Amino acid sequence: MDFSQNENQKMIADMCRDFAEKNIRPKMMEWDESQEFPVQLFKQMGELGLMGVLVPQEYGGAGLSYLEYVTALTEISSVCGSIGLSMAAHNSLCTGHILQHANEEQKKRWLPKLATAEWIGAWGLTEHNTGSDSGGMNTTAVKDGEYWVINGAKNFITHAISGDIAVVMTRTGEKGDSHGMTAFAVEKGTPGFTSGKKENKLGMRASETAELIFQDCRVHESNMIGEEGDGFIQAMKVLDGGRISIAALSLGIAKGATKAATKYAKEREQFGKPIAQFQGIAFKLADMHTEYEAAELLTLQAADMKNRGLNVTVKSAMAKYYASEVCVRSSTECVQIFGGYGFTKDFPAEKYYRDSKLCTIGEGTSEIQKVVIAKNLIKG
Repeated sequence: MDFSQNENQKMIADMCRDFAEKNIRPKMMEWDESQEFPVQLFKQMGELGLMGVLVPQEYGGAGLSYLEYVTALTEISSVCGSIGLSMAAHNSLCTGHILQHANEEQKKRWLPKLATAEWIGAWGLTEHNTGSDSGGMNTTAVKDGEYWVINGAKNFITHAISGDIAVVMTRTGEKGDSHGMTAFAVEKGTPGFTSGKKENKLGMRASETAELIFQDCRVHESNMIGEEGDGFIQAMKVLDGGRISIAALSLGIAKGATKAATKYAKEREQFGKPIAQFQGIAFKLADMHTEYEAAELLTLQAADMKNRGLNVTVKSAMAKYYASEVCVRSSTECVQIFGGYGFTKDFPAEKYYRDSKLCTIGEGTSEIQKVVIAKNLIKG
């Protein structure tokens, strides 16, 4: 299988690289320090088609494939992981859920706004007491005539405050029943729908993370996505694609860290020669470049399978697991190669280091990915 970039991917990579250098790099440390979520930047990204990469053109999106999506996300994330994370969450989770599972009327109502970033999207699955155990959620939806009344809270939700719409998984049956959950799209301003405290995070600080709170929130039945009881199965399918996006996010951070470390090692001199010429550093660079290329191939393979409509549950879990672990190793080695300078905010290494760790946690921890992989291997 040939995964070399086609002309379309090269054009998208160049566009994203130029955009990131002009619009993200000059401000990213300021956003990181203040934890500002730069909404206007995402509006600009929407104008370029980066917030509706996979959405068909008939709904106002770019109508591109997962290969182009991986390319775009990798380039943006190689400059700033926070911006890449928000781009991934908007495209793959909220927008992706509606694209895959909503009816035609719902797609026409919401996708044009999401694809252009007129609206920013959020996606609510995780709760305070249900991280990996999403089947044990406590947020409920109870039918009342034409409406469903939602009560509960979701946490660690990207765009919980700034989002204009959230796709939320609720319990409509027995706890733990995979057919006892239902998805609803809840628009900002709906009575009883608010956001909670913003998390003060180690990394990914410019990507907004907060609670979604529902107190007797009445949502019309026309906002139910799919059928009653389909929410959990929908969410698992959305995560299959979402894990490809986190793999691409991880690739981007690893790429940025590897590039920065290589450049520094060629320029930094000790004992009369560049440190890249010392075997201890050269071997680190060799490992970083090799692992990056292996992770890239695994991610592109998952993206290609997704494009062809094949089952990607195992492959996306493998890509997400491996790429995220490579991301952490690469950023750690980047700090080590920079030495004392790597521990300061004047150099890029420390931000790659802080941002990388989320990749092994979000959208299923590395341990959960191994559970998914192993379970399917044993079953198969």
